[in-house]
Amino acid sequence: MGYSASSSGCILGLNNSKIYGETLCSVMGRRNWRCLAVWGNVSFDVEKQMKMVMRKVDLRSDTVTKPTEAMRAAMATAEVDDDVLGHDPTAYLLETEMAKIMGKEEALFVPSGTMANLICVLTHCEIRGSEVILGDRSHIHVYENGGISTIGGVHPKTLKNNEDGTMDIDLIEAEIRDPNSQFYPTTRLICLENSHALSGGRCLTAEYTDAVGKLAKKHGIKLHIDGARIFNASQALGVPVKRLVQASDTVTACFSKGLGAPVGTIIAGPKAFIQKARVLRKTLGGGMRQIGVLCAAALVALDENVAKLETDHKNARTLAEGLKRIKGLKVDLASVETNIVFFDILEDSDTTADDLIKNLEEHGVYAMADGPFRVRFVTHHQISEKDVKYTISCVEKALCSHHTENGKLLIDLKPAQAVAAAIA
Repeated sequence: MGYSASSSGCILGLNNSKIYGETLCSVMGRRNWRCLAVWGNVSFDVEKQMKMVMRKVDLRSDTVTKPTEAMRAAMATAEVDDDVLGHDPTAYLLETEMAKIMGKEEALFVPSGTMANLICVLTHCEIRGSEVILGDRSHIHVYENGGISTIGGVHPKTLKNNEDGTMDIDLIEAEIRDPNSQFYPTTRLICLENSHALSGGRCLTAEYTDAVGKLAKKHGIKLHIDGARIFNASQALGVPVKRLVQASDTVTACFSKGLGAPVGTIIAGPKAFIQKARVLRKTLGGGMRQIGVLCAAALVALDENVAKLETDHKNARTLAEGLKRIKGLKVDLASVETNIVFFDILEDSDTTADDLIKNLEEHGVYAMADGPFRVRFVTHHQISEKDVKYTISCVEKALCSHHTENGKLLIDLKPAQAVAAAIA
């Protein structure tokens, strides 16, 4: 069946539901034009149809969620005060609740996870030139701009992260410096990450953390847990957060990832530590005034979204299983314990991560590359089961439906999908 779309003299020609690439690009480049599409004897407004069929599935991270109506309402009506001069009442309520959840004496609200980890490392390592042992693929080491060194003068000693996010305990002990040596920095801290993002959201067990904590105490050093997604780990393991972080001296937890609040991370630890952390928060520019507006959303997140993490994990599993069935992809299902899915594009698939991501964006699906042939999806409470199925379908089409004919790129699409792609 023939097809044409007329737009101010421009004709888009299709043959057997295939869009010629050059023509597609010319139409996509004129987003302000309106097209009247004709399929057989049926006419319809392409732009109108496009708005109806296009959807946005943002899987770049669980940080992309929008505040819920309940969060916005709580923010609008939050009781507030100057938290630098005293205590904001809503912030105090959140900090008190989080200290209980974490099983620590006190807690402190800070703007971001990066600042939270920086404050913890610098407070534990007050003497410049101190050393911290952490994983080579930990968030602190890879994604936090080298702040512990740049700002705190703390030396990172990295150990290999295993596939499950752990570090071998015997290797940790082997790297603890002799405190009496004049040649080496002094080891003052060990950092773990739970769940471990670059391992695919793998969870550290309470037993593993206990063993690291025991080792730290043996050598008189501290243990910090980057728990940005600690609630994901808790849900996946079926173990309370308090138990997972019991062996740690300090822990952080992010509200703006899986919990879906717009801003904020908590630090929990001993009272004396939190007092020092509060001073350092001010030094780093993190002392905020009426922060109850932000903490109110975090309280709603705790009340409403922790229970939704189970669905996020199920959706991630469904997504991983669907991707594994697609020819040209490699997916390690064992690594999908929480809400993060990594997959590799086989090199003989003749496409790259960037190519795939660009193709998916044309269909409203957003992802992140983790290398030339590696892609990451992250589910969250604003991703539905239908979104997951749609994403799998889009990935499959991107990898399986592209081929060349007479030097022109062709994309196999159904009529309605062709219309959507032409105006996307």
